[in-house]
Amino acid sequence: MDAIDKKLLGLLQEDTKKTTKELSMVLNLSVTAVYERIKKLEREGVISKYVAILDRNKVEKAFVVFCHIKLIQHTKDFVTTFESEVVKLNEVLECFHVSGDYDYILKVHVKDMDEFREFMVTKLTGLKHIGSTHSSFMIGEVKNTTAFTL
Repeated sequence: MDAIDKKLLGLLQEDTKKTTKELSMVLNLSVTAVYERIKKLEREGVISKYVAILDRNKVEKAFVVFCHIKLIQHTKDFVTTFESEVVKLNEVLECFHVSGDYDYILKVHVKDMDEFREFMVTKLTGLKHIGSTHSSFMIGEVKNTTAFTL
């Protein structure tokens, strides 16, 4: 990946709806060259997908909770079972296996506290092998980006 690819990726991370013509003018390349570079980056898996980022307030998912999960035991079976179940929960947008006091951190988006309580009672606590949970509620968002600096 050369400097032009990195600049191209930066531009795409800002706005994937830019046309190859617009990108070519910024990069001082032909439209075909930009198109071929994008296709190469897609083939190589550097660009994995294109998505629309939604306003969580407008889709009624503004209540953000970070759930810290501790498993009963750290056996391969317990880890595999938990991970295969947690990925099925639509409210969980991100799940990280972490070191430290807890085994996992989940980022949960729901409408409000009532919906979070329902999620906890009916879904999360029903997962096998959970020993304990600790939840922190987002007060305000300081930074949220999907763009890497290259």
